[in-house]
Amino acid sequence: MIVVTGAAGFISSVLVSRLNELGYKDIVLVDDFHSYPAKEDNYKNKIYKEKVEREDFFSWLEKNQRFTQFIIHLGARTDTTEFNKAIFNELNEKYSRDMWEACVKYALPLIYASSAATYGGGELGYDDNHEVIPNLKPLNPYGDSKNNFDIWALQQEKKPFFWAGLKFFNVYGPNEFHKGRMASVVFHSFNQIQASGKVKLFRSHRPDFKDGGQLRDFIYVKDVADVIVFLMESRKHSGIYNLGTGKARPFIDLAIATFKALNLEPNIEFIDTPVDIRDKYQYYTQANMAKLKATGYTREFTSLEDGVEDYVKNYLKERKIY
Repeated sequence: MIVVTGAAGFISSVLVSRLNELGYKDIVLVDDFHSYPAKEDNYKNKIYKEKVEREDFFSWLEKNQRFTQFIIHLGARTDTTEFNKAIFNELNEKYSRDMWEACVKYALPLIYASSAATYGGGELGYDDNHEVIPNLKPLNPYGDSKNNFDIWALQQEKKPFFWAGLKFFNVYGPNEFHKGRMASVVFHSFNQIQASGKVKLFRSHRPDFKDGGQLRDFIYVKDVADVIVFLMESRKHSGIYNLGTGKARPFIDLAIATFKALNLEPNIEFIDTPVDIRDKYQYYTQANMAKLKATGYTREFTSLEDGVEDYVKNYLKERKIY
């Protein structure tokens, strides 16, 4: 059995669909299902063996560890505007430490979700070098929680026989309808166009960036799923890896691509970045992808234009789940 945590969420539900397409059906879905019934669409048509509530997982694993082959731990609190550190301490750090220790105890391989939020303002660059990780300074409690766990994992003498932490950059694509404010700019752009015919982007509050020129490494969620499957099947070269495309693109390109996918002329309005996140806002991210490529991953990442077109035409317009 393959365990996928956060299974009702964005990346995990796409991963389960990809696994199903590849013939994997013996999958165990783990999440806080009863608290978030609105996310049911993300898993109701998937092929899986069993659903397990997050709070019951470790007792379930104790009984089923002999039948478990791999754990993919993507479940986490991902809200970068949440500042209650106790939530992150419990869900992102303690739960992940318990997961790691269970994988060590039962000799299970582990993939877990880290984040590009660990890089903070990018003062130390965006290289997934283990030696740099203890010196990173994230800009919010979410980034702190992910970096704290990365540091803890690297310090452990006892590790799973294979493990990988993935620093997700700006992921977009189907199945993110439930994420609210934290959904991708593509999702919000599409809805804004449907409602008003225009897109609102954050104005730059730095003289070295034009309005809409803030740069991010946008990666299509289907590419993320492909990388996870590759690591799961290869089970080589443990470590922490960046997961972006290696190409930073401005937000305005993303908005223009959304209009193009709808066969509309761009109509973009710039608004002030909200005060509560203005001082914590990343103006540039770009993953160094050399480390992942060195493991033998050779697939090309989907271009921003192609990813947006697929997302808009085949999922957002059609109101479909992947």
